[in-house]
Amino acid sequence: MRQGVRIGVDVGRARVGVSRSDRDGLLATPVETIQRASVEPVARLRELAAELGAVEAVVGLPISLSGGDTPSTQDAREMAAQLAAALPVRLVDERLSTVTASAGMRASGKSTRQQRATIDQAAAVVILQHALDSERASGRAPGELLTDGDAVAQREED
Repeated sequence: MRQGVRIGVDVGRARVGVSRSDRDGLLATPVETIQRASVEPVARLRELAAELGAVEAVVGLPISLSGGDTPSTQDAREMAAQLAAALPVRLVDERLSTVTASAGMRASGKSTRQQRATIDQAAAVVILQHALDSERASGRAPGELLTDGDAVAQREED
């Protein structure tokens, strides 16, 4: 298992959930929810990565159950490419992460209304924890690696 703090990112249209791992990559915990209307999310993600000493970001890639792109897939790819200018980013399949997070929150007694403020963080925890568990089980880093070169290519396309 690779060492170092990683941040998990759940990209949504209105909010971006953020989680973090411990240095040993064992456990993901919630960090914050970024409101896209009030803060530039990539700038805040870069700040958080620096504050936490993150070595990598794990960004959830919204893929449909059939394996195709969804309307949110491009948004997540664009945010990941911009973030890759600051640190390595891994795109990982996030199918059912919000459903899993919501079920967990319901099981802990939170109503749907009570979940609104933290569901994105919980989804980011699910995404990051799945990536950590996958790496520990397989011995391979999860998902698709994006680097600064991918960020430059994305900017050139825009």
